[in-house]
Amino acid sequence: MKKNTVAIFLVVFFVCSQLAIAQHTSVNVQGMGVLPISHATLELTWKGKVILFDPSVNDKTLADIKKPDIVFITDIHPDHLNADNLNKLKLNGTPIVAPQAVADKLPEDLKKNLIVISNGESKQWQGIKFEAIPMYNLPGERQAYHTKGRGNGYVLTLGNKRVYISGDTEDIPEMRSLKNIDLAFVCMNLPYTMTVERAADGVVAFSPKEVIPYHYRGGEGLSDIQKFKQLVSQHKPGINVRLLDFYPKD
Repeated sequence: MKKNTVAIFLVVFFVCSQLAIAQHTSVNVQGMGVLPISHATLELTWKGKVILFDPSVNDKTLADIKKPDIVFITDIHPDHLNADNLNKLKLNGTPIVAPQAVADKLPEDLKKNLIVISNGESKQWQGIKFEAIPMYNLPGERQAYHTKGRGNGYVLTLGNKRVYISGDTEDIPEMRSLKNIDLAFVCMNLPYTMTVERAADGVVAFSPKEVIPYHYRGGEGLSDIQKFKQLVSQHKPGINVRLLDFYPKD
């Protein structure tokens, strides 16, 4: 019995050690601070700059978040775009990077410092280069949750590091053909994006140095990110899979 108890404890400890300890706990990844906030909302810090993605979570969750230096929005859906939240962040001149579909839905006061970028374009802001990467469902039908050209994934160049934020996508050719990615955030949730298996296969194809699953809650609860890690490690053991807790209260 004692041996069984110890074994169970070790298993629980291992699983917990693979997750960020708590919400609003930042971890260092390749010289960048990574803060999992909730679902699609995350924060990167680099050289003192706070980079915020899709601040669409509830007010209480955002209450402790630092004022961002730049905000990126991927899509028009409410788990990515929340104009009320953007107003409550009191951005006061903070640039918002977004696709045209998002720009069309923003109130006028949030358009003053808007940077509109379309799939395939690259721009820069204060030493940060960012590229808009397509994100969409396959086979890209008009009735899909995410149609090609509407939303943006992003690749940010921060010094000598390249960071990929997938947005809501499947393992599309544009993702699979990415090169020299140091850190990737990849979604996986049905029925909106892709399965764990497809996400793992796509990651193996473009082989980032490190990958963090995010946006992994779907219609049937949380996706199995432990399985994602197992699949990636099985097919490409050189990729470091980090599991951070984007849903600490679920």
